[in-house]
Amino acid sequence: MDRQLLTNNRKALVINLADEKYGTFAEIGAGQEVARHFFQAGGAAGTVAKTICAYDMTFSDEIYGKTSRYVSRERLTMMLDHEYSLLMQRLNKKRGETTEFFVFADTVAALSFKGGNECHGWMGMRFQSSPGAEPNDIYIHVRMLDKQNVLQQQALGVIGLNLVYGAFYLHQTPDDFIASLLDNLGSERIEVDMIQFSGPDVAGVDNRILSLQLVQHGLTNAVMFSPTGEILQPSEVLHKKAIVVERGSFRPVTHVNVDMLACALSQFVQEPEVQGQQTVSLMEITMHNLLEDGAVDHEDFLARIDTISAIGINVLISNYSEYYRLTSYFRRYTKEMIGVAMGINNLLEVFDEKYYEHLEGGILESFGRMFRNEVKLYVYPMRQDAYERYVAGHEPTTPLPVSGGISAQILINARNVRIPTDLQNLYAYLLENRFIEPLAGFQEAHMHIFSRDVLRKIAAQDPTWEEMVPTPVATLIKARGYYDYTETPAPTDQAVVQGS
Repeated sequence: MDRQLLTNNRKALVINLADEKYGTFAEIGAGQEVARHFFQAGGAAGTVAKTICAYDMTFSDEIYGKTSRYVSRERLTMMLDHEYSLLMQRLNKKRGETTEFFVFADTVAALSFKGGNECHGWMGMRFQSSPGAEPNDIYIHVRMLDKQNVLQQQALGVIGLNLVYGAFYLHQTPDDFIASLLDNLGSERIEVDMIQFSGPDVAGVDNRILSLQLVQHGLTNAVMFSPTGEILQPSEVLHKKAIVVERGSFRPVTHVNVDMLACALSQFVQEPEVQGQQTVSLMEITMHNLLEDGAVDHEDFLARIDTISAIGINVLISNYSEYYRLTSYFRRYTKEMIGVAMGINNLLEVFDEKYYEHLEGGILESFGRMFRNEVKLYVYPMRQDAYERYVAGHEPTTPLPVSGGISAQILINARNVRIPTDLQNLYAYLLENRFIEPLAGFQEAHMHIFSRDVLRKIAAQDPTWEEMVPTPVATLIKARGYYDYTETPAPTDQAVVQGS
């Protein structure tokens, strides 16, 4: 059954008329826009125990304690801890047996009077699902996209209301919860790029899948995960950092993927513009890649995330099919140099004009956007036999040999790759000016490895697939049965006799 879309007033009134729900609204920045919805709906005396808005930093520090950043997850946690503790101290004895206590909190920076600041904020909800129960937490990070302060305030009020309503009534159906965050709003006004559930009533929720659903539902274009599986807020990781990113399917991650990123990082840190800068490296998967079979397979998605995490690399899931959109996304957070590691096949796609037909300036416009701010492509070579198959549009039905004739030993790199005739002068310009650079120091012994061949070997129970991936990846695939891995059956006594 389709979820019923309620008006803002109706959502607030439903909560106000629920006698068991009672709590605090603590809002810093952009006014008390969330609490306002409950007061305007009527019956707020049955819901609101307290509203507070500590704008002054000294007041805020005295109430919640000092923090290095006022608009941060740390500050949000301090607000929730303090206000929920007060609720329990003052009201639990009086009405704890019949009340589901909650605290809504936000700390935001809306558009300032002078303008030019980052418009974003943290919102959180701590709530009981039944009287006396241990509370649950839901955190989100938002970016306000309206160009006027008053419109940002309105948008914050709506999404805060949606968060409160969703926490109470939709936390057991997370997909509905996420879709509801933009009720009576729209993705052109606000972005949600981080979400996290925790607590006894949501213990079965995988926050990585929730983050993926943010991208699927259009609430954001990119989400990020740490090697430990933690949900990351991109600005906290990428702020003022030099960035190296490798795009791929990583199904599963192989020695080639690891070698490509390592070689790119090695050359990247030697760039004069990167000297002395903090650097972060990422492996990125596009939604287009995850949707190759028509729908996202959550088990497959988690397998990719887990195997990349096993080698200690941050993961980015994005909805940016074109590279120029990906680099523009990074420019939100940093002015430092960006390095993009890619194979020959990806380089040829970058120079395929069909991907830029929607742009008025075509491929020239896309390159102008991508290369204008210290961006460089680092190109990993490909064996000629694999290259010829790729150019011909044929996926090999059998794996490439580990070694072979002369064609297998010739490597196609950024200097000898064949670019369409009408783009050769443009390519020569980019190569000559070092916007594109061939990678050096790569492991030729890995050149025959492709992810698809790993999957074929796993399906055939050929144990040599383990030689094609990093040891931690092989260990994880076997331990969790990823990619339909099953243990190779041990030979029977009869088979041993026959084979002896």
